[in-house]
Amino acid sequence: MKTWLVAGGAGFIGSNFILAQRARADVRIVNLDFLTYAGNLANLQSLKDDPDHVFVQGNMGDRELLRALLAEHRPRAVVNFAAQTHVDRSIADPEGFIQTNVVDTFRLLEEVRRYWENLPEKDRAGFRFLQVSTDEVYGSLGPADPPFHEKTPYAPNSPYSAAKAAGDHLVRAYHHTYGLPTLTTNCSNNYGPRQFPEKFIPLLILNGLRGKPLPIYGDGKNVRDWLFVEDHCEALRTVLTQGRVGEVYNIGGKCEKTNLEIVNTICSILDEHFPDSPFLPHSELITFVADRAGHDRRYAMDTQKIETCFGWQPRETFHSGIRRTVQWYLDNPDWIETVETGAYRESLLDLAR
Repeated sequence: MKTWLVAGGAGFIGSNFILAQRARADVRIVNLDFLTYAGNLANLQSLKDDPDHVFVQGNMGDRELLRALLAEHRPRAVVNFAAQTHVDRSIADPEGFIQTNVVDTFRLLEEVRRYWENLPEKDRAGFRFLQVSTDEVYGSLGPADPPFHEKTPYAPNSPYSAAKAAGDHLVRAYHHTYGLPTLTTNCSNNYGPRQFPEKFIPLLILNGLRGKPLPIYGDGKNVRDWLFVEDHCEALRTVLTQGRVGEVYNIGGKCEKTNLEIVNTICSILDEHFPDSPFLPHSELITFVADRAGHDRRYAMDTQKIETCFGWQPRETFHSGIRRTVQWYLDNPDWIETVETGAYRESLLDLAR
């Protein structure tokens, strides 16, 4: 069985990716995660007794650890999800974003390059490094601008997106300078199960359930392209297994929505689920707050390349995906409680055993 080393596999997208691969039962996963506040091994509870999911707590910037893991497990691919991603946090404290998204990405690339260069020739040809990135590196679109495509120049506007852009440039340089067989994906906003509650959609769901304000930046007309996380994970596997070395692939849901459309959709679903709620209609909880500094107005992704090359299309519409997402949070109150109380961090060692 082939082995993939996944950096950042206990977070939202990484854990969904690992669960999808282990469900196929054709890839052994070595999961390296530093377990920052957003890393949650409860996301992977179903794999606790799976011998083909090996969890290692550690920093992808720890070169000695990386060297040992690569030598021991001999992966055929490395997938890098590890990143700090919350824009508001990057504005308040950018240094950690530079450390993780730039410096630690460099250290990961260095150790992977050394490992790859010493592989037998046939193994070198089949090896891949996949950098999982974001549409935010492209900057902001105007209302009538065409969607971002793979040749759109990078123009990041937040410390988070600037740090991700720097990491992406390093990945590109390691391919062009050293020949490292890299792939890069840029995805639109993800939503779905296991997303940390500070993010926009789970925050709206949980606040709505509790009758708390539903905060919306500015006028609520900022536009994002929304992608269900399982569709993203399927696209990542497709790129990893079929993508052309050195290429970039944009992944999106072809689903542009304003923040107001998102919050009103969630309010309507909560109204349906809880017709006797004291908070009806939930839309009355919407509260406009001061806009975020440097808030990008619109993102949209041109996904023609991945569709043409591989026939990939998102399976979920926003209508079906958001209902699945709301239902997951309704069905998993224990997961929510452990995250919000911090108990998930206290149990990390037990889950890692």
